[in-house]
Amino acid sequence: MRNLDEYPFEIRPLTPEEGGGFLISYPDFSECISDGETVEEAIANGREALEGMIEALEFFERPVPLPSSGGVASGKFVTRVPKTTHAHLTTRAKSEGVSLNTLVLAFIAEGLGRRGPQA
Repeated sequence: MRNLDEYPFEIRPLTPEEGGGFLISYPDFSECISDGETVEEAIANGREALEGMIEALEFFERPVPLPSSGGVASGKFVTRVPKTTHAHLTTRAKSEGVSLNTLVLAFIAEGLGRRGPQA
């Protein structure tokens, strides 16, 4: 089984005209998109869509793209935070039933969505 976490994705807020919520897409799979009411839901739904896309490609014996890095960013960074911040994030993630990484990613995506596209 492939590591789905290696595939980069993009999340953007949907406008009210588009139905609201968040849209997730995978640059390595032009037809693989999903959405959700929240960033967390969009990520979970997107992961299911990606898994289904890969299974379909394998079933029909089509090539499955390798995860890209978008040419520039690796999709990974490490940062140190104060112990109290880490404890608050861990508690919040546990109460919401998500991983710490998913929670932090959701906060980042929400923050970027509020700021809008940057040049």
